[in-house]
Amino acid sequence: MKEEILRYLDSSKGLFYDTSQFIGTNPELGNEEHKAKQALTGLLEEAGFHVKHTLPGQPETAFEAVFHSHRSGPSLGFMCEYDALPGIGHACGHNLIGTQSAAAAMALAQVIENTGGTIYVYGTPAEETNGAKVTMAEAGMFDHLDAAMMAHPSSDYVKSGTSLAMDALEFSYYGRPAHAAAAPEEGINALDAVLQLFHSLNAMRQHVTDDVRIHGIIPNGGEAANIVPEFASAQFYVRAATRSTLNPVSERVKKAARAASLATGAKLEINNYEFPYDDMQTNETLSGLFTKQLQELGIKPDVIFEEDNGSGSLDMGNVSQRCPAIHPYVQITSRPLTPHTEEFRDAALSREGFNGMMIGAKALALTGLELLTREQLVQDVRQEFRQTFSIR
Repeated sequence: MKEEILRYLDSSKGLFYDTSQFIGTNPELGNEEHKAKQALTGLLEEAGFHVKHTLPGQPETAFEAVFHSHRSGPSLGFMCEYDALPGIGHACGHNLIGTQSAAAAMALAQVIENTGGTIYVYGTPAEETNGAKVTMAEAGMFDHLDAAMMAHPSSDYVKSGTSLAMDALEFSYYGRPAHAAAAPEEGINALDAVLQLFHSLNAMRQHVTDDVRIHGIIPNGGEAANIVPEFASAQFYVRAATRSTLNPVSERVKKAARAASLATGAKLEINNYEFPYDDMQTNETLSGLFTKQLQELGIKPDVIFEEDNGSGSLDMGNVSQRCPAIHPYVQITSRPLTPHTEEFRDAALSREGFNGMMIGAKALALTGLELLTREQLVQDVRQEFRQTFSIR
């Protein structure tokens, strides 16, 4: 069956190359990925997957595709991302991620009638902003999965690791305008409240744990220097290693915002301007299976790196809180490139990038095969998941 999976992926390279190129050269922002969704669901339907094009409570560009063997067995989920970045397109390689997950699932579908089990493919829009995995996880869409998998493009092979929990907090202050020179005493300065908040948070940084990150901007600070600012706002990302650490820190940030409101007299509104992301908790048993497949595909162990403690945030973290999950990185370029740059976008559209994607697709599919054919592995993955979340 392993040979059948690899043979299918090799014989279908042209189809997957065309798909990744189509998505990559037609970049769409989060929740606007209509062309990408159509391309991926078209592939999956042609391969015999039943596709739900509309999911209650989810973005229009989300989808779920299912291939049932009609025999008992594990339920495996593959995550597709396909949103682009403003201005520079697929500079995070999501054209490869979506195609890679679909390709892995389609390859596994070639043998699942012999193994039993069910394959799910999830179209998860807007990872760069309001990641749909958040609301999909909240809706319980992943709770039945024995494993959820995806692999992200990178300059290196990196094992699945951790990510920071994150709250995206927006503080809007409403004051009262006045002539800043003629009658400043009649005004309430909303910008003063924002500046007071920044000063408070700068002082707070000294008294939080090392994993906490607080960073923000002032998108609105007033209209003119001779008018007391009537409205001002600040946006912050507040991050920590775990959701349990983050929640009290976010509350302290909100208290500082309320204190600035009291000190200045400006009214305050607090909102989440993006969805909150939970920390990524890699299932090490599942991660080891994926790493083993990379090595069997010819990737030398000394070029598969351990991830340092993750400093970013992923909506895959929310998935990992609901079922066993991995988010490793696969090499698509031999150059040391950074995502969210034009150079990385070009790498994601290159032949080298596509070849790296196909190695990832093979490793994902073969990891799935291991789970479908070795019941004890599924039990081990599930047992680790239960232990991880009973301890926390």
